[in-house]
Amino acid sequence: MKGNAIKYERDNIDTDVIIPGTYLKIHDYAELATHAMEGIDPDFHSKVKDGDFIVAGKNFGCGSSREHAPIALSHSGIKAVLAPTFARIFYRNAVDGAFLLPIEISEETYKDISDGDELEINTAKNEIKNITKNKVYQMKPFSELIGKIIEAGGLFKYTP
Repeated sequence: MKGNAIKYERDNIDTDVIIPGTYLKIHDYAELATHAMEGIDPDFHSKVKDGDFIVAGKNFGCGSSREHAPIALSHSGIKAVLAPTFARIFYRNAVDGAFLLPIEISEETYKDISDGDELEINTAKNEIKNITKNKVYQMKPFSELIGKIIEAGGLFKYTP
């Protein structure tokens, strides 16, 4: 996967910020996506391109268990979120629904990636190439089970 980083330098970006509650009744995912990240970045929809990545601080996706958060991000074009840690419910919603990849990175990697950097993610090698800065970072490998669910295309397609 290759795309540009959209970086938010803050921890605890919660699901109310990712997709504000007033939009939870929207069933058209394309329309829902136009409101993604509206709680902290009203211009998000106009700057994201298909294949881009969010880079954010610790505990990304905390708050309520709404599936709308990874759905809105994925339908806006985001393919992965890179953060030092994730709220477990967001992590599993993202993986189980095959919406986007939650990629855990070190604090140093988070600090080194800048907004707009072009990144290439290779999950087979557990590495992230920062093409802009000519650097390579390691990502935390997915557990065996999570890897199998991702490979299957989500929990509903996974059969052990």
